[in-house]
Amino acid sequence: MTAGIQARVLIVARDDSAAGPLAEGLDRLGWRTVTARSEAAACVALADLQIQAAIVDLSGLDGEAEGVAERLRAACAPRCLPVMAMGAPDPFQRDRGFDLTLAGPLHPAQAAMRLETLVRTSVAEEEFEVRVETFSERGHTLDAPTSDPTPYRVLAIGEPAPQFLALSNALSRNGAEVVGAFTAFTAFDYLHERPFDSVVLWAGDNPHEALSIAAGLRRNTRLYHTPALLYMRAESAVTASEAYHRGISDVASPETPESETALRVVELARAYRRQKSIRSALEQARGSGLMDAATGLFTRDLFAGHLMRLARSARERNRALSVCMLKVAEKPDLKQPRAGGWVARAVPQIGSMIGRLVRVEDTAARLAPEVFALALPATPLNAARAAGERIAAVIGCTAFEAGQGATPFVVEFDLGVAEVASPESVGYALEQAAAMAHARKAS
Repeated sequence: MTAGIQARVLIVARDDSAAGPLAEGLDRLGWRTVTARSEAAACVALADLQIQAAIVDLSGLDGEAEGVAERLRAACAPRCLPVMAMGAPDPFQRDRGFDLTLAGPLHPAQAAMRLETLVRTSVAEEEFEVRVETFSERGHTLDAPTSDPTPYRVLAIGEPAPQFLALSNALSRNGAEVVGAFTAFTAFDYLHERPFDSVVLWAGDNPHEALSIAAGLRRNTRLYHTPALLYMRAESAVTASEAYHRGISDVASPETPESETALRVVELARAYRRQKSIRSALEQARGSGLMDAATGLFTRDLFAGHLMRLARSARERNRALSVCMLKVAEKPDLKQPRAGGWVARAVPQIGSMIGRLVRVEDTAARLAPEVFALALPATPLNAARAAGERIAAVIGCTAFEAGQGATPFVVEFDLGVAEVASPESVGYALEQAAAMAHARKAS
């Protein structure tokens, strides 16, 4: 392997027929790639490089696909490695150890969107392992993620065309429960009323309406990760590239056999359900009784112990770790609300908002009455700053009650970030972040 390579994705492929265009496209999208021609070469790359995910071209495997993903993960341990397969999903719905299998050839935008989700899910798995240790030390057990045995729930949106009805029947034969919605309004009513594991959009004569529904999914924080397959005609005015850039997870056409398309939908649902199970396991912390009662965030002491473990985990797994400090700014507009106790009354809501705005694998804590901190695993400094600024901007748009007859007030934050270089420098990183926040206050 070439010294100095900073690849994020390993592509395991015997030739460049499908892997070449995929690698070029991912490189342009910021997912730097390296290609291995054999499983042995792939394991060497995983041991040497800071790989975040792997894509395996199934067409290049001489034997069965079983065991390949496990061996790649073992080569990358202790870091959790998501492994995606490019090829036909297994007709018997066996995952063969892969986190997700998508039909090839993969479009770079399609792959990048799936990679982002899979990598963050792996980081969440690592966070759960660390969180188990933190809470066990305090006498609280967190249950491991559990698989949901109920049938996959699929929402089919669009006109009842014959091909679309045939796909719905194929999904039912594969054990999925299908709910039909003929309009966007009905679809979003369903999506807000009950959970779905996947969405199928029929493009029909109006593909732009289907894309607008997909865009609506991506704008909604609760529905953002729900996978969507676009079922469109071969002569559609919308290209597959445009669909993937608009947030579509997979594209199929009536020329694709309904049985194959149904398997692709079920595969997306399987990966999404696994992601949800890990998120649910992490969210158990909220009901542990160890959190800050007013905000639901980590307490100062709980955060300190957990951050030290996160720093050790980051070093073992060769991942970045950053901290972010958010302190309610002491601006003149807050003098009266603060004197009247209204800022203190708003703090629980502010803390609750911070807890909802961070990613599930991040740790948010309340360090002082108006001071909050974030621990952001697998996040370099610039990304941590962007995360803190995004949270501050959202809360800055919220008006808080200032008493009868008084004008509602808004809050701003003094913000500081720092990267944790080692477990020994945790305290120094927090001091750096606090000093940066204080410098912003002074300026």
